[in-house]
Formats: sequence, structure tokens, C-alpha cells
Amino acid sequence: MVATAQFHTSIDKDMKPNKHSTPKAQPRQEGVRSKKIHYLIVCEGTETEPNYFENFIKGDRLSKVVGAGRVTLSLVEYVSTLNNLESFDRIWVVFDEDDDKNFNKAIEKCHDLGFEAGWTNEAFELWLYLHFEQLDNAIKRDAYIEKLEAFIRKNKGYEKFKYDKNNKSLYAIMQELGDEKTAIKRAKKLRDTVLTNNYKQSKPCTTIDILVEELRNPEKILDKLNDLIDGEKLLKTKFF
Repeated sequence: MVATAQFHTSIDKDMKPNKHSTPKAQPRQEGVRSKKIHYLIVCEGTETEPNYFENFIKGDRLSKVVGAGRVTLSLVEYVSTLNNLESFDRIWVVFDEDDDKNFNKAIEKCHDLGFEAGWTNEAFELWLYLHFEQLDNAIKRDAYIEKLEAFIRKNKGYEKFKYDKNNKSLYAIMQELGDEKTAIKRAKKLRDTVLTNNYKQSKPCTTIDILVEELRNPEKILDKLNDLIDGEKLLKTKFF
């Protein structure tokens, strides 16, 4: 469950929600070639995911990570009301299944609006867990956390580690003790194994690895983004 609504990164005045429009996401101004990809990453949670993804955009003043404190469909609808979405090349909406009945609709609405859906079934902690071990069976968030703690406590200096969703060091811990490249491979294997058009029934499964790989390798999509014709969105393009 997400915390009471608050913003991890403050929303600029010119980005605040516009209640009177739900514009479809478009890339930056036509004819202006990008030298760097600017991301808007809006997360349902206000702590774990924003803390994690902010590490990927350090030094990029034009990219933003927002912790919105909203879930699935309401989160996507909220993002669609933000002003100046055209300022970003890629818009990702990050959320978990968490037994939410609107999970499938949220993913489909992302596609309809031209957003990318960074979803996990059942919880974001699955992505963290894949840094240590492959998982083939669906388990609950609490079980992910127990397993994460067990793996991390095996390492010197972390014997008393306790998982805290507000721990700003989680990213650094994953980089030090886990294996991100292997986690990406494991996430792809899960999608190949369990993913169907019924996202809610596809578990364990995640697309967070796709976002991470984009953030790690923006040059792989930069040329494609610069070659867009008449503002066509990269909605159906698979980069990884």
C-alpha cells in the first residue's frame, strides 16, 4: 500500500495538473533534435521507487522523478493531467499490482495515452529480489522482503540489515551486493514464461528491467527518438 499522497520531487508550477485536459503524450517539439533523453518517471509510492530511480537521473536537471501517492488507474489518470508533458521524451508510470482490480486497465490506459508502464506483479520488491536469485513462483510482498533481508544479511557489515521502504541506500546496496545485469536477464525470462494479455494473472512478472535498461543505455534509443516523423510516439517500439 502506498503512503498518504505527497511528492518526493516537487512538481514545478508549470507542470501542475490541468483538470480540463488529458493530452496524449508527445515527444519534444518537432524539428528539435535531442542530445539527451529527458525522462518523467511517476511512481505510485512516495519512498522506495522514487528513492531508487532518482539515482539514475542525477545531474539531469530536466528529468524528474515523482512520488505521487496514487495507485494504478488513478495514478495514470493523474499523470495525464500534468502540464508540459511535451517537455519529456519518455514518460514512465511505475506501479504494482498489489491486488488492485484496475491493474490491467492501468496498463492499457498507459498504452492508450502514449506512456510507458513500469509495472510489477506483485510488488516492486520482486525487481530487487531478482538481483540475487531467480524466482518462478508468485509470493507476497512480505515474503520478498524476508528473502531480501536474508540475502543481504549474509554479507559482512549487513548482519543486522532490516528492510525499510524509506531507506535511501537501497540502490547503493543493490549495486554493491546484487547483480543488476543478471536481474535484467531474470526479469526477461519471467516475461517469456508467464506474460499474457491478462497482466493481473501474469506473475511473478515485471517490466522495471526495461526502464532500467533504457536509463542505463539511452544512446540505444536516442537516434530513434531523433528520427521521429511528425511527432509519432515510440509507443510500439521495442528497444531491448
